[in-house]
Amino acid sequence: MKKILFVCLGNICRSPMAEYIFNDIAAKNGIRAHAESAGTSGWHNGEYMHCGTAEILDSMDIDSHTFTSRKIKPADLAAYDYIIVMDDSNLADVEKLFGRQPEKIFKITDLAPSCGYDHVPDPWYTGNFNETRNILTACCEALAGQIRRGEK
Repeated sequence: MKKILFVCLGNICRSPMAEYIFNDIAAKNGIRAHAESAGTSGWHNGEYMHCGTAEILDSMDIDSHTFTSRKIKPADLAAYDYIIVMDDSNLADVEKLFGRQPEKIFKITDLAPSCGYDHVPDPWYTGNFNETRNILTACCEALAGQIRRGEK
């Protein structure tokens, strides 16, 4: 089973949305993979996700009630097959912690270059949770397909 850690800044918007969307896609398609999420800042440790993220997941009939935000930790490098970040700033922060490992640590948008984005805009600032959902769904579907085909 592949283990994936999605990472954003606060672990209340983008990375939890990716976690739950990916797990839903994997479960519906019989893909042996499981995702979790974390943030680089730790600003929201122990909190539930942003209400905008929860509303998006609810609208997709994805149950997210068990979520709790957490900060990335050193043990995560060994615990996960992939650490997938949302933008260049997250990538720099994660690479400071773990070093450069492009086969294991990379941006989610690298998985779906046809989505037209080189990062996932943070809806905390943009307010556009639908845009985030659309990008993450395309990227999570691409990741699930690569895992199913044995490419990841």
